[in-house]
Amino acid sequence: MTRPPRILIVDDERMIVDYLEEYLQRLGYETATAANGREALEKVAVDSPDLILLDIVMPVIDGLKVCRILKGDEVTRLIPIVIMTSLDGIEDRIKGIEAGADDYLAKPINPRELTARIETALRLKRNVDLKISELHRIKDHFAKFVPEAVKRLVSANPEAPELAKRERDLSVLFLDISGYADLSERLPPQALNTLVERYFSTFLDRIQEAGGDINETAGDGFMAIFQDADPDAHAATTTETALALLAATQALNRENSEHPLSVHMGINSGAALVGSTRFEGARGTRWTFTASGPVTNLAARLAAAAGPGQVLAGPETVRRLGDRYRLERLGSQHLKNILEDVEVHRVLSPS
Repeated sequence: MTRPPRILIVDDERMIVDYLEEYLQRLGYETATAANGREALEKVAVDSPDLILLDIVMPVIDGLKVCRILKGDEVTRLIPIVIMTSLDGIEDRIKGIEAGADDYLAKPINPRELTARIETALRLKRNVDLKISELHRIKDHFAKFVPEAVKRLVSANPEAPELAKRERDLSVLFLDISGYADLSERLPPQALNTLVERYFSTFLDRIQEAGGDINETAGDGFMAIFQDADPDAHAATTTETALALLAATQALNRENSEHPLSVHMGINSGAALVGSTRFEGARGTRWTFTASGPVTNLAARLAAAAGPGQVLAGPETVRRLGDRYRLERLGSQHLKNILEDVEVHRVLSPS
């Protein structure tokens, strides 16, 4: 028998905790509680919950820091976090979302709103879990992307789970499904999962054909990495692949007119720390190929700023492309978590 979802309530006000515990248990949820941020982190480490209701203003460690810690950890980043706050103003809510929170709930708590937000967050998490589970089959392709030199190095040092990261020049592509939350409201989880897998399977094939490396898929998107001895060449390959993914989406939509999907992407080029990590599991050896640093961060922010069907490129990618592609200048934009404004271009087509 499947156990009910387990919700961790984190608040230093005992009356609120007691109320939430009683209310959620009546709805059929399992509950656990913590009175401050440190206690919350300890409880998550021992037994990961399905969702966290997190107050912001707390002693020892405040809710925003707890949220940043959990969302910055690969193990806990997919746990939905709904922040609870009695603070006034949109700015306080923005701080919670910027810390990584998935949703917010204002105090005093409205029971109907509480129920709706919990159900929505848990439904999205189930969709993500199902999609990741189904994509394990697709991830078997990833071993093909690991360069032969990397394989030889691992054979020489089989005990090393992670190869040392090195700075390399590359281009990064982030892809996300537009309106994924709305889709999750309209489609049953299994139907949504099947739909996304169909599109992602085609996307991963296109990226493999272009010589790209796939980072772990998570949620409703993924990251692809392109390298080449010629830095201008991988910028062009990444751009060409992004346009190919848009074309593939349109072709799939002609076959899937009932629930068409839209995607948006961000691409950026430059130096990043690159490395491969090996995981041994019941299904055998799996690899993840990852890149980190400002180049990757900007590509992710460009994807977040892109509208449905758009590909946004960073200034270094644009410089390397020269006049090989038609670009629409969108001007200097302030992107989340990027200190300086960025000159953004939309990629339209080859010249």
